[in-house]
Amino acid sequence: MTGTRTLILLRHAKSDYPDGVADHERPLAKRGIREAGLAGDWIREHLPPVDAVLCSTATRTRQTLARTAITAPVTYVERLYDSTVGISIDVINNAPEDAKVLLVIGHEPVTSSLALSLASPESSDREVADRIATKYPTSAIAVLRTDQPWAQLELRSAALVDFQVPR
Repeated sequence: MTGTRTLILLRHAKSDYPDGVADHERPLAKRGIREAGLAGDWIREHLPPVDAVLCSTATRTRQTLARTAITAPVTYVERLYDSTVGISIDVINNAPEDAKVLLVIGHEPVTSSLALSLASPESSDREVADRIATKYPTSAIAVLRTDQPWAQLELRSAALVDFQVPR
């Protein structure tokens, strides 16, 4: 038993859509800049300190991380951009084992699908799952807990315990 681990799944903040800019390079909108800061505030106020971050390489996810002011060591992972649930779990399976609190910053529709796919029906909050299934807005945060080492995290092996949309 490695002790309880916390997985935080953060969807990037609201992005802008400038003309002629490729999707991967889209920056945050003004609203996104503000809301990413609020997401960081919520994480710091309500969760244990983040030990490691896995972040998509997209501009908007990088800017979201910067605005959260979370200073844990970061690994930028190209595979988290245009990802799938399986790829995302594989990336998490390779997270540093000494990280008890892991923040993953990614995109929809994968972030909501990942939260719901990891959630154990027996130990997860059904109301939280229903809210995620309804809508996972920009800057939204899902929180899961597991006793599994990251390398053994798999479908239905975590408790979905919270979902917040800092505004």
